[in-house]
Amino acid sequence: MAKHLNAGQSTNQPSLLGGAMIIAGTTVGAGMFSLPVVSAGMWFGYSSLMLLVMWAFMFVSGLLLLETNLHFKEGASFDTLTKSTLGQAWRIINGLAIAFVLYILTYAYVSGGSSMVALSAQGLGVNLPQPLAGLIFAAVLASVVFVSTKAVDRITSIMLGAMIITFLLSIGNMLGNVEAQYLWQPDGAPTFAPYILAALPFALASFGYHGNVPSLVKYYGKNPSKVAAAIAIGTLIALAIYMCWQLAAMGNLARTEFDGIIAQGGNMGALVGALSQVVNSDWLGKSLQVFANLAVASSFLGVTLGLFDYIADLFDFDDGRSGRFKTALVTFVPPTLLALLFPNGFIVAIGFAALAATVWTLIVPALMAKKARQQFPNAAFKVPGGNLVLYAVLTLGVVIGACHLLAMANYLPVYPH
Repeated sequence: MAKHLNAGQSTNQPSLLGGAMIIAGTTVGAGMFSLPVVSAGMWFGYSSLMLLVMWAFMFVSGLLLLETNLHFKEGASFDTLTKSTLGQAWRIINGLAIAFVLYILTYAYVSGGSSMVALSAQGLGVNLPQPLAGLIFAAVLASVVFVSTKAVDRITSIMLGAMIITFLLSIGNMLGNVEAQYLWQPDGAPTFAPYILAALPFALASFGYHGNVPSLVKYYGKNPSKVAAAIAIGTLIALAIYMCWQLAAMGNLARTEFDGIIAQGGNMGALVGALSQVVNSDWLGKSLQVFANLAVASSFLGVTLGLFDYIADLFDFDDGRSGRFKTALVTFVPPTLLALLFPNGFIVAIGFAALAATVWTLIVPALMAKKARQQFPNAAFKVPGGNLVLYAVLTLGVVIGACHLLAMANYLPVYPH
């Protein structure tokens, strides 16, 4: 959700597909494994509608950020935009929200990674305690980030290719075995709509690409139509992947089977383990597990690379071996320790990440666009809809934050309760 692009301009006009892939690659990650679990209450129809509506709002909020970005020089960072339009206080709030998201997602991915490593080891006949699996997962991948950005780039490029292959193999098979009865006549209590509100934060977390908008402006120049098209195509690719994933998961598992998955903490290993048992062959089940391992590993690398650079800049650590070691300690030790103490906090962590992400994906873009329109009333590019759109995006941010807090306080129904 918080990976960032360090793209420079080229003498040749960058391709639209390249920008779209940047957005799609940033958006889709291990967080998608939370979607079937948190959607089990509302099930397939309502969850599809929720994702579609959230895609629309998050697309518009990205355009609002683009609208503000066009008033500044190419390469201006999110931090610069916030400070220049909303002032130092909002700059601090926005910066803290981004840092919190990076830290909590690092914990979430260590938690998810530990469950996947433990599940994979179990398939090999090795009983690996989940805390130890988490320590191995974090140590191996943290060493890649410690080495260099180039090492992360090379590893993630290889992972991406393998992810595409394993995703198509495993999900393709599952889509071919979808049971219509599971989708449209789910078992369990005939209550669905009340569970929507508690799931909204997880839908928001599935479309977090906003940190890349300033980079796309630098990549394409001040060409709003091309940036907007890249955002649209990239987020639509993500939406299509999520829809296929929801269809595959909910079309192969009965609704009540999610009760047991949720009872195990809703972690990645519990969901993937259940799905691996329903595919037609052992090697396809292993393919799904490989995809899940690669997804959580690549998400971990992307998020922690951003966090690593943020920590180095914040504490002014140098880029030498000693400085990078200090940065690595501050970056990896706190979330890894948390994952050792609370190994099954994947779903909870994604929810808290969404709570903080409401600030920089909905609230701040709307406020910045409102301020920019006051300062530049004759701007060439404006998101259609006037103030109504601004207030709708702002209101959704507040509502989603409130929904998460109310669900945590047990004031909103959370499946299966």
